[in-house]
Amino acid sequence: MLSAPLLLASLLPAQPQTNPPIVALWEGKAPHAVGDSLADKPHVTVFRPAAGKANGTAVVICPGGGYGFLADDHEGKQAAEFLNGLGVTAFVLKYRIVAKDRPGPLHPAPLEDAQRAIRLVRSKAAEYGVNPGRVGIWGFSAGGHLASSAATHFDAGKKGDPIDGASCRPDFAILAYPVISMEKGVTHGGSRNNLLGANPDAKLVEHLSNDKQVTKDTPPTFLFHTSEDKSVLADNPVRFYLACKAAGVPCELHIYEKGRHGVGLGRDPKWTGGEPSVATWPDRLAEWMRSRGLLVAAPLPK
Repeated sequence: MLSAPLLLASLLPAQPQTNPPIVALWEGKAPHAVGDSLADKPHVTVFRPAAGKANGTAVVICPGGGYGFLADDHEGKQAAEFLNGLGVTAFVLKYRIVAKDRPGPLHPAPLEDAQRAIRLVRSKAAEYGVNPGRVGIWGFSAGGHLASSAATHFDAGKKGDPIDGASCRPDFAILAYPVISMEKGVTHGGSRNNLLGANPDAKLVEHLSNDKQVTKDTPPTFLFHTSEDKSVLADNPVRFYLACKAAGVPCELHIYEKGRHGVGLGRDPKWTGGEPSVATWPDRLAEWMRSRGLLVAAPLPK
């Protein structure tokens, strides 16, 4: 059970920040950029908890949008403010998507954006007041595919600038109504087409069907979905859950009966269609984070 202060924090949004800072992932041209437009300049927007409230945990947030747009309000800013209310520092990621001046297929650009965002937070942990061993990732829908990709495709650091030298393995993952598989009949067609193209190689499809990439080193994962979701089938998180269970990875799955796709935090009728039950899923998430020790103060780098 949540303590009264934690329950209150999970129910009440944090005070909105005025002009949160935006940080480019690369100083120069990003890898795999096809031009010099804003569509090829990934960045994070930094949302910090109120002064004195930060507990040292950080989360990179990947909004959904089928790899064709970013729902960066209800699956970005609102999620960040929810985390801030729990004392967590949030980084909303603007990753590469298909745009007028940024054609697809996109892979591997979005994955490298997510990996770079994790490296950035970890390498600048002292600057952001976070513990480098408590950096997670949270994705919604296609952003959930990106987050699950980061949770199954990672390294301990690579050659490059000082940021690249940091590990890109998230310490935990949160997947909200995620696309997991790229297999036809299970995946979300628009996400697959934007990411991999109309006729991707079978090996690439398997490589980015992330239920097939789970190992014992996949980080602990929380999953939320609804049975009523017609855009992204609940088979996706179920496959990931079963793969985690088989590999011995701590994993928690919640599938609600009601609720359409794209509910966000489940508290805005604009996105929920008026279904009230899904409003409780962020409380399940807060409980999970608390049970894993992510909401208590962590030692910070000096």
